[in-house]
Amino acid sequence: MKKNARKIYVCQACGHQAPRWMGRCPECGQWESLVEERAQNQGSAAGAASVSRAQAVAMDEVELDDEYRLHTGVEEFDRVLGGGIIAGSLVLIGGDPGIGKSTLMLQVLQQYALAGRKVLYVSGEESARQLKMRSRRLADSAPGMYVVSEIDIDAIMQMVREQAPEALVIDSIQTMFSHESGSAPGSVSQVRESTMKLMVMAKQTGIPVFLIGHVTKEGAIAGPRLMEHMVDTVLYFEGDQNHVFRILRAVKNRFGSTNEIGVFEMKEKGLAQVPNPSEVFLAERESSAPGSVVTACMEGTRPILVEIQALISGSGYGNPRRTVLGLDYNRVSLLVAVMEKKLGLHVGGQDIFMNVAGGVKISEPAVDLGIIAAVASSFIDRPVPEGMLLLGEVGLTGEVRGISHLMQRIAEVEKMGFTRCVVPKNSLKQAGSPDNIELIGIRRLAEVMEILF
Repeated sequence: MKKNARKIYVCQACGHQAPRWMGRCPECGQWESLVEERAQNQGSAAGAASVSRAQAVAMDEVELDDEYRLHTGVEEFDRVLGGGIIAGSLVLIGGDPGIGKSTLMLQVLQQYALAGRKVLYVSGEESARQLKMRSRRLADSAPGMYVVSEIDIDAIMQMVREQAPEALVIDSIQTMFSHESGSAPGSVSQVRESTMKLMVMAKQTGIPVFLIGHVTKEGAIAGPRLMEHMVDTVLYFEGDQNHVFRILRAVKNRFGSTNEIGVFEMKEKGLAQVPNPSEVFLAERESSAPGSVVTACMEGTRPILVEIQALISGSGYGNPRRTVLGLDYNRVSLLVAVMEKKLGLHVGGQDIFMNVAGGVKISEPAVDLGIIAAVASSFIDRPVPEGMLLLGEVGLTGEVRGISHLMQRIAEVEKMGFTRCVVPKNSLKQAGSPDNIELIGIRRLAEVMEILF
């Protein structure tokens, strides 16, 4: 057997290589994840890599254009990227099947092409006719937009060299195939090889490249974790298919803020931007309903007002139920225990159902007061006073701790017409003196119950 045809077994979850098959990967612990592949000739790969060598330059001699960010025309997309596309950047976009990844990138490329730029959309899953049908439903095609159905990464690289597009989309990276790797498309070796070639091409030519990636049943992007380290930006497209709202979230961004989000609404003609998410998420709220509380969370640099809903009912079983949507389950359990110990509200034996309206997911502790107020409001069946909003992190001893970005949150609260806001007393100095809203500073959790009920 030739040296370059040596067989190895590669874990499809983490990329670990083993000389023989094992039922469980020793690196990541996944079962039945090792697949037989053919090892590459490392000598030829190293020789190919050494053909072209870059020259080192002094940092202060590197020229940076004033307009180094390229705007796509889709403001929510530009916001998530940090203000626009960086030339030569490699962006990975993941999300559940049918969530709208391809639709979003078709719309972005169409807007990009309408600005007079030449763009190329490569699909390994759809034909050119199918892409045309999808594009016609979204908007009129721009003259500078080119599409092709191809999975050979080397043919795609040659096409890019000949046509020199100003933006490239690969849909999806799991369908790409390189002849240098003998494994099947979608395997760890193929994904790694294809991503590496696209990364080198992007850095050398300055063409921004967008990779659409499939996700596993656990919600992570399929393929080796190395792929997420290779790219410049990782975006996740989130949202429940039963909701019309989609959230594009940056979890890694070398050129901008992480955890930045863009909000879209799925309509008949594709994805529509939502410039004011707070107004949309609160549009159907009933202010006099027990168990409904409004709070402000930070998504990157943007404050968003969301409605937290709670429903407390008697448990008909020995173990009370806990159903939490859009919030951290463990955080809710912790706050319920604090309520029992510090407020004397015996809700631990009740069924507790919690939801964030609109399908938003919140992970920051600054919404702790909102969670507690919603549970207490539903438990005693009394609504929170109209026009009031709550902000603050709650500790295990019942203290209310300070939060960050209070000034930005208060500005959004004022814009939405709220007149009173309960905030941690330690953070009052950050908020200044707003004109149209009353700030109520508190130190202990018991003070909140006196103010609300």
